[in-house]
Amino acid sequence: MERLRAPGGCPWDREQTFDSIKPYTLEETYEVLEAIDNRDWPELAGELGDLLLQVLFYAEMANEQSWFSIDDVLDRLSSKLIDRHPHVFGDVKADTSDEVKRNWEALKAEERKKRNTENDVDSSGPDSTKKGNQSSHQSVHLSILAGVSSAMPAMLEAQKLSSRAAQAGFDWPDVEGLFDKLDEETEELREQLEEFPVPGPRPQGRGIAGSGRTVVSEDLQSRLEEEVGDLFFTLVNVARYLSVDPESALRKTNRKFKRRFRWMEERLHESGRTVEQAGMEELESLWQQAKVREKSGEEKQA
Repeated sequence: MERLRAPGGCPWDREQTFDSIKPYTLEETYEVLEAIDNRDWPELAGELGDLLLQVLFYAEMANEQSWFSIDDVLDRLSSKLIDRHPHVFGDVKADTSDEVKRNWEALKAEERKKRNTENDVDSSGPDSTKKGNQSSHQSVHLSILAGVSSAMPAMLEAQKLSSRAAQAGFDWPDVEGLFDKLDEETEELREQLEEFPVPGPRPQGRGIAGSGRTVVSEDLQSRLEEEVGDLFFTLVNVARYLSVDPESALRKTNRKFKRRFRWMEERLHESGRTVEQAGMEELESLWQQAKVREKSGEEKQA
């Protein structure tokens, strides 16, 4: 990596910055997840190498600026693993994974508290009063949500936010409460839809995306977005409550949809037609056939 970035190295690599590399980091991460979902272990080895390259890339660019090196990255990681596993490297007792998780979260909370305290010292200056500093940073000290980045995918952020809140006891007593919440959020969305122009929401139709879309007021659109967001957040909580990774669950559903839809396309192609040329009743019939066919195949494998 150092050679690629050095004078006489690769022109493309030399041009990259922290910001220009970010999209590749996200892309490589998803490719790792896809390889795991597909149980493609040879492919996973390659994808993990691609992801590791991102770490090396950032570290080399930082080293060029004398900020830190790959050694610093590994030292920090090693220290963090030791500090957060006192039941392995220290005298703390933890016999179950739940105990380990509780210890882990307590240690992370202490780390956040320490960082916030250090930030308070750094941010205090001659122009700020002691009372003002205490007031401006008090909420940061008390928040267990500190450190949950808004830059991560929204579903992952929702999962982390709800998990942090649940650890503090802000959670539903049972899963039925979550289903009640789903009903509540669905009803609130329905109430907003009462203001939707007649005849109400309809499919946008075939052809150009967005064609035939009913135009609604900016205020109503904002309220609809909020209610849909509440529904998503509740579903993420359902997933968390059931120990299901919502991102992984949705990816699997996406792939299932693609398999079934492609099977429909193939059947129609055999008759010289496309999906656009088929009626909704025929498409629904083909969809049900695809579901039965897939379920039958799964039973045979089992």
